[in-house]
Amino acid sequence: EVQLVESGGGLVQAGGSLRLSCVASGFTFDDYAIGWFRQAPGKEREGVSCIRISDGSTYYADSVKGRFTISSDNAKNTVYLQMNSLKPEDTAIYECTADWDGTDCLNEYDYWGQGTQVTVSS
Repeated sequence: EVQLVESGGGLVQAGGSLRLSCVASGFTFDDYAIGWFRQAPGKEREGVSCIRISDGSTYYADSVKGRFTISSDNAKNTVYLQMNSLKPEDTAIYECTADWDGTDCLNEYDYWGQGTQVTVSS
C-alpha cells in the first residue's frame, strides 16, 4: 500500500519557522519526486516544492524561494521541508505528494497524503 505520512505542522507567528516531514512507503522511493502541495480555503491547490530523489534536483514556487528548503534522507524514505520567515499567506493544509519520474512535480502528482495544518498568525 502506498503511504505518505506528513508531520510537523502547527501554529507559529509571522517570521517563525517550521519543519515538515513526509515518510513514504509502498513504492520505490528513487523513482519519484516527493514534495508538497498546499491548499487554503477559497484558493486553488498549488505546488510549493519538490525534490527528484534520483538526482536531488529541487524545485520551488516563486512565492517561497529563499524562504523554504526541501531535502531528503533517502535511507529513511523521508523528505523534509524547512520553512523559514513564514508569512500569514503561507497558512494552508500542506499535503505530501509523489510524482512518478518527477518531470513536472510542481504541477502534478500520483499519490498524496492526508495533510498537515500550517497556521501563521500576524
